[in-house]
Amino acid sequence: MVNLRPVLRRARPDEADALSGLALASKAHWGYDEAFLASVREELTFRADDLAERHVVVAVLDGDLAGFYSLDGEPPHGELGNLWLRPDRIGTGLGRVLWEHALTEAAAAGFEHLDIDAEPFAEGFYLRMGAERIGETPSGSIPGRVLPRLRVRPRDRRTS
Repeated sequence: MVNLRPVLRRARPDEADALSGLALASKAHWGYDEAFLASVREELTFRADDLAERHVVVAVLDGDLAGFYSLDGEPPHGELGNLWLRPDRIGTGLGRVLWEHALTEAAAAGFEHLDIDAEPFAEGFYLRMGAERIGETPSGSIPGRVLPRLRVRPRDRRTS
């Protein structure tokens, strides 16, 4: 793990295109083909209004956007709607930094639990961070595809 000291801050509306590109690049990291990526592009596209209205936090390293997450919903029940890293930051410890920050923010906001519709290749990360699998949920982009549905309780989480 790399010693990371990112600046964590709220996303700005003018970063919508950059975050959309980062999310799509992160998804592509898992080897999906162009047809698959085209089918999820809309779901991974952020607009300025999204960033103004939602709780989206970015990680900035060396002046560059390196990752982000979103907390969605209203307490007490919410969702970790996104957690994406630039591909060159996957496996460096930045995911854990964003995860811990998200859970701290969620607990402070009064969330009792967060649900996660996980990227299947990232399920192991979430389980290692203390989330539990509670079922499956249909993909928002691809008919017939299901995603792992996970849950974490911000106040009594386990991390390894």
